[in-house]
Amino acid sequence: MKQNIFSHKASEPQTETPITGSVRHALEVTLRGCEELLVEKEWIAKLVRSEQTGVPLRIKLGLDPTAPDIHLGHTVVLNKLRQLQDLGHQVIFLIGDFTSLIGDPSGRNNTRPPLSPEQIKLNAQTYHAQAVKILDESRTEIRYNSEWCMPLGADGMIKLASKYTVARMLERDDFTKRFQSGVPISLHEFLYPLMQGLDSVALNADLELGGTDQKFNLLVGRELQKQDGKEQQCILTMPLLVGTDGTEKMSKSKNNYIGVSEAPDDMFGKLMSISDDLMWRYYELLSFKPMADISTLKSECEAGRNPKEAKVALAQEIIARFHHAAAAEQALANFEARFKHGAIPDDIAEVNIAGAPLGIAQVLKQAGLCPSTTEANRNIEQRGVKVEGQTIEDKSLKLEAGSYVIQVGKRKFAKVHLS
Repeated sequence: MKQNIFSHKASEPQTETPITGSVRHALEVTLRGCEELLVEKEWIAKLVRSEQTGVPLRIKLGLDPTAPDIHLGHTVVLNKLRQLQDLGHQVIFLIGDFTSLIGDPSGRNNTRPPLSPEQIKLNAQTYHAQAVKILDESRTEIRYNSEWCMPLGADGMIKLASKYTVARMLERDDFTKRFQSGVPISLHEFLYPLMQGLDSVALNADLELGGTDQKFNLLVGRELQKQDGKEQQCILTMPLLVGTDGTEKMSKSKNNYIGVSEAPDDMFGKLMSISDDLMWRYYELLSFKPMADISTLKSECEAGRNPKEAKVALAQEIIARFHHAAAAEQALANFEARFKHGAIPDDIAEVNIAGAPLGIAQVLKQAGLCPSTTEANRNIEQRGVKVEGQTIEDKSLKLEAGSYVIQVGKRKFAKVHLS
């Protein structure tokens, strides 16, 4: 029997009730680090109603298992989900095993190749385990959208497709650019925002979270709920986390990511490689420290405190979250053994180089660490080149995009940001 997901009717939000201190606090938690909240008045009304009735709000986050690992960029919205969960609301971590078959066109300038069911199943197996490193598993509703999408059938898909026009779809920025440029848009790509919107109908979402690139999809959810006579979900978009290269959004394909399952030493080294300015953005979006404490720490650094101390504290907090406190302490000890005890100065020059992947000899030349590639290769042959504390012996090595501390000899150092 097909699941009838177009049925539940929710009560209309109330907007005249005075805002209490707890509701005001919940709003502050919601807005921390966010890009946009739509519609704030509606969200306040939902918070008020929840406080009055004792019924928690249903807060949804969907992720497609397009890769086997979650990185810190994904955790920006997961962190927000945990913050709202700690306020007592019901969070729903939705794994898009069905929508992954379509492929999310968000931010794409071409058609995204759909994944095979086997790839999706393997990736989904790790998503759950990694997500509950942030969320309280005992209070998390974990769902798969194949539950209601797979039984929909051809008649259900036709009914769903009738709820949105092509003109409305082409209002989407990436579709518009592709259409105007003559870049093909496959018809199945129009189904993606509809299927994501259907998730909100099926789950009776009060709030849906997503990155800024998901805004169109989230709005479709509001529209489908409205057409079904349900109370519309509010939308909370979070910024896209800049990767370790300091320029592009964090992405595995750009090799500027920090995976939540990476070894503590690797996580620590990557976090220490980010710029001091970017560190404060990471604090805002990744740390669980109160914003007042972060502001105090930033003021202390501006007044002369070494920002490296703040970066170490951030790295340890994140490593402890995904591993444990002892692992964070050991990662710090290992880092200091490799770098501080090796007499690497704190104020080494930072160099931006484009063209990744780039041969190590070219990197050394463009970073000003060697006058020529010939001299660079000679240093490599003499085992005088280290990247992230590791001696380089392969002259054919190519460095992918990312940030690296590079040492030539005993006294030449540079922090290279390769893009």
